[in-house]
Amino acid sequence: MIYCVEDDSSIRELMLYALRASGFEAEGFPDASSLLEALNRSQPQLILLDIMLPVMDGIDILKQLRRSPATAHIPVIMASAKGTEYDKVAALDLGADDYLAKPFGMMEMVSRIRAVLRRTSGPKQEPPLRLGLLTMDPASHTVRANGARIELTLKEFALLQLFLEHPGQVFSRDQLLERIWSTDYMGESRTVDVHIGTLRTKLGPCGDYIRTVRGVGYRMEERT
Repeated sequence: MIYCVEDDSSIRELMLYALRASGFEAEGFPDASSLLEALNRSQPQLILLDIMLPVMDGIDILKQLRRSPATAHIPVIMASAKGTEYDKVAALDLGADDYLAKPFGMMEMVSRIRAVLRRTSGPKQEPPLRLGLLTMDPASHTVRANGARIELTLKEFALLQLFLEHPGQVFSRDQLLERIWSTDYMGESRTVDVHIGTLRTKLGPCGDYIRTVRGVGYRMEERT
């Protein structure tokens, strides 16, 4: 089941038609209250959430979804006619799984939904990851640096997990944007640099494990 939250009834019905024609069950909602009421009854595989909504906008809804243990795991794709970098960064940093800029085609919407479901479906029994004094337990979503627990945002955690899963491998900024943010940022690579800088600071001495490869990107390896 896919939940679509869109206040424009004509757009909402078109989205529902495209999803059902593609083999999905889908239900539409015009606002936050109707969505939250439906979530109390049953949970969907994914929520397609417009940012510009009456009373409570999509960003505030996303915050509420991610704060609640009951809904924090539900994949969310944000949609908005506002195509600014701020909207993308705000939505993705708050835990959205992808972002669609209006106007978008129905085939693109279905393709993005399928891609997110592939990434997020199925149980994950991931073993702990270790590098030097740094340990990560994906199952409990915890990170420790030199024994101290470190609190990371969703994107910081995903970045660190990617590095720990591929020690020594160099990732370009474009590769990191594609792997972690799963969207076409079109030159917004400074977003990666900002997150890398914050991650290094939070990891303390272990932040030195993340090395800058000038002219290429970043890699993680233990200092010797």
